[in-house]
Amino acid sequence: MTLTNSMSKEEIYLWLVNVLHEMFEIDKDQVTPQANLYTDLDIDSIDAVDLVVKLKQLTGKRLQPDVFKAVRTVQDVVDALAALLAEDEK
Repeated sequence: MTLTNSMSKEEIYLWLVNVLHEMFEIDKDQVTPQANLYTDLDIDSIDAVDLVVKLKQLTGKRLQPDVFKAVRTVQDVVDALAALLAEDEK
């Protein structure tokens, strides 16, 4: 499944849960909007880079480094992706 600019944040969240599960074998029940990527989900800096690369492959869009540096929670990723997709509508 790929992201489209017509997706709601809830749909993006559900999509991201599957991506995190497939990439890092994280139990889907652990992935909540408030879950911290680093402390709750045990994603390290190399995993974070892998996630950015995977998101670019799946969306065809590049998250700016300063945007991803500010990301801490799953909801932060959802918000960043939603903003990135919204840029297409402008």
